[in-house]
Amino acid sequence: MKTLATWLIWIGSLGFAAYALFAYLARPAGSTVHPEMMRVYAQYPVPIMVHVLCSALALLLGPLQFVSSLRTRYPRLHRVAGRVYLGVGVLFGGLAGLFMAFIAFGGIVSTLGFALLACLWLATGFAAFTTARARRFKEHRQWMIRNFALTFAAVTFRAHLGVCFAAGWEFEVFYPVVAWTSWVPNLLVAEAIVRWGRRRPSQQAA
Repeated sequence: MKTLATWLIWIGSLGFAAYALFAYLARPAGSTVHPEMMRVYAQYPVPIMVHVLCSALALLLGPLQFVSSLRTRYPRLHRVAGRVYLGVGVLFGGLAGLFMAFIAFGGIVSTLGFALLACLWLATGFAAFTTARARRFKEHRQWMIRNFALTFAAVTFRAHLGVCFAAGWEFEVFYPVVAWTSWVPNLLVAEAIVRWGRRRPSQQAA
């Protein structure tokens, strides 16, 4: 099960990164989004591009941070990749995402969902950075698990959109809902993993 989850994370992360590069660099901005959102994309191309490309970078670098052999054999590479992940991917992607939340389609429900996602993404990234700097590596790993779960919302968001479109639901109805369902379950799973990791040493000792 753990191996399957790892493969799904890698496939989802690489798949979204490839999609982002194709949809936002190889094609005109906004041409791959729902018609209701094309006007917004035309008005705010810079923050949208920053958000998409930084999120894609975070998805490419994020899974590498959890490869134990990389941390052990190449600690400097792990640190550099982590700084780029947090200092470029999460920081700029989160700030751009926070701006975009206030122009999101779907009204106040979408705005609140995306704004809270952006704030939590930035906050968990800051906590991951400060705990690493303080050499509290166990806490650092816990915050990175939470943070990457929010990074992976880029993947689950599009998966949920695909399911809703396939089901024939109205875009105006399901989009504000997906603004929440794309990341809340991810964070709940991450928190369960963190709590399970805290209990595991005591179970082994017993």
